[in-house]
Amino acid sequence: MAVVGILLHHERDQAAELARDASDWLGERGHEVRMPLRDAGIAGLTSLGVAEADFARGLDLALSLGGDGTMLRTVDLVAAEGVPVVGVNVGQLGYLTEVEPPGLRMALKRFLAGSYELEERMLLRISVETARPLSEVVPDDGAAARRSHRGDPTAFLALNEAVLEKTPMGHTVRLGVSIDGEMFTPYAADGLIVATPTGSTAYAFSARGPIVEPTHRCLLMTPVSPHMLFDRSLVLAPDARVRIEVLGDRPATLSVDGHNLGVLHRGDAVTMTADTTSARFVTFGPRNFLRILKSKFGLADR
Repeated sequence: MAVVGILLHHERDQAAELARDASDWLGERGHEVRMPLRDAGIAGLTSLGVAEADFARGLDLALSLGGDGTMLRTVDLVAAEGVPVVGVNVGQLGYLTEVEPPGLRMALKRFLAGSYELEERMLLRISVETARPLSEVVPDDGAAARRSHRGDPTAFLALNEAVLEKTPMGHTVRLGVSIDGEMFTPYAADGLIVATPTGSTAYAFSARGPIVEPTHRCLLMTPVSPHMLFDRSLVLAPDARVRIEVLGDRPATLSVDGHNLGVLHRGDAVTMTADTTSARFVTFGPRNFLRILKSKFGLADR
């Protein structure tokens, strides 16, 4: 029997309905279902609730009911354990989701029958360097759930991107970039994005970064509103180590997959490279990235 974890969008009634339907269907067939405590409460399935720290342990499948934000949260909780994820699109764009709501039961049947493939996506590992107590940089107010789960409290995983940028009321920040231990250049910009190929259609896209096929492996570094002549994105090898240090007196916020983790000051830095683990997405046939891209952007055939 399988152990299936379910996460849902907290503000969409359809996601809660799908969670109840999936849990009933799986339970009738003898499978174990668990949910993070808050998700279980929203769905009215409190008996299935477990702490987030215990959620991924022993899972055979994680079911994400929502949009891309819910998929990011699901990957965040289960990727370190190598758990495959099925995304059901209860959102709007749905770049990461595989299944529409009417196909949920069929997707579960196919997964349990072994009729599926796994698509691996690169994860970004972000390490924080600071001489100050870590709690002064990254307050433990939920950020602990985003750690790499390898016993390193300074390390985080991202499916999309890590961003160092000016504070909401701040001005341009100065950020020194080194690549593989060699100084590249200081940037004067609103921020710098280091993204995975999956994240190339997220924040990096809005900063005019390149679109990259999501199963490719590389690092994308894109400046946000740079105040300098060099304003191009860089496409780097996946094993490149990008270190970004705050140079000036103006602080910079550190965000990982859209979650603000804390504020870095002069001398603080982050180092980013591809993680040794990958996000594992369940697919039920080839995912045509160009077709998805055309659909999301309304591109014509001719």
